[in-house]
Amino acid sequence: MNNTKPAIWFPAVKTNTGTDKFTEQLVSALNQRGFQAEITWLPHYAEYLPWLVPVPAKPDWANIAHVNTWLHSRFYPKNIPMIATLHHCVQDKYISPYKTFAQKLYHQLWITPIEKHCFNVANLITTDSQYTAQCAKDIFGIDHAHVISIGIDSKTFHPNEFIKSRIQNEPFRLIFVGTNSIRKGFDLLPKIMQQLGDDFQLFYTSNAQQYEPLPKNMIQLPPQKTSQDIANTYRTMDALIFPSRLEGFGLVVAEAMASGLPVVVTDSSALTELVDHGETGLLCPQDDVNAFVDAVRQLASDQVLRERLAKAAHQHAEQYFRIDQMVERYISVYCSVLLNH
Repeated sequence: MNNTKPAIWFPAVKTNTGTDKFTEQLVSALNQRGFQAEITWLPHYAEYLPWLVPVPAKPDWANIAHVNTWLHSRFYPKNIPMIATLHHCVQDKYISPYKTFAQKLYHQLWITPIEKHCFNVANLITTDSQYTAQCAKDIFGIDHAHVISIGIDSKTFHPNEFIKSRIQNEPFRLIFVGTNSIRKGFDLLPKIMQQLGDDFQLFYTSNAQQYEPLPKNMIQLPPQKTSQDIANTYRTMDALIFPSRLEGFGLVVAEAMASGLPVVVTDSSALTELVDHGETGLLCPQDDVNAFVDAVRQLASDQVLRERLAKAAHQHAEQYFRIDQMVERYISVYCSVLLNH
């Protein structure tokens, strides 16, 4: 029997997306629990030009590795067990119509073989949602993935002590957090804001030059460098809008819910596991600009609904998406893998 305490190494490609936040959050939480855990960041081009990046040495103290399924096998450590996390399936048939030809080739000829090899050699596979686990089964034949929902740090993401009263005639403030990609549905936002008009403002985090000219009621936020920065920004807003076409979990939505924001999101992929329509947020059909416009207007005109959804969203996030729950499950996974190695 192996009674060694897990010590986890995370070789990871720096992508400046939610996968980075997941890794940083997990490592920080493990450290706080007394487990040695550390990230070795690889440059973004290690994803598609791995041979140009030196292979980092495994730390002597590490007895288990935790990787993203997109990590090239060049960077897999030897002689220790490996856990792989699948955050979302880019092979999902529902996102295929929105990909460019180059993206389709990249995912089919490069990412898919890397992931297949990862699934074959990993000692254990985790996913962030039941939706992604089902995709892994349908696409790769993986029927043994462990679903571990991403956790939210309630010390960082929490509501204002008192619900912010809106000033009469003040624009209703929406926020979108994420890249400007088609997958995230950013292309729908200018159309939505054009219809909503001057009584509404949308603050967004990504660079959107390719969509210019944008409506005047779309405003780019300054860089949100830390989780605390974005948490503080959430608490100045009235609602989150997130018309994403594919999410393996929906970290941004969970963060906003934990921060006490009502959310308006797409009725698709893993987002339906976070939001119960009319109870913890509002769901809109994918690509339906008019539905998003109507939902936002409904929130803006109905303070009782807005406050009820905000409270329920926070309670739901507190019950199901706590960081301590996620860490406990990963510790259990690490221990089981070490025990059976």
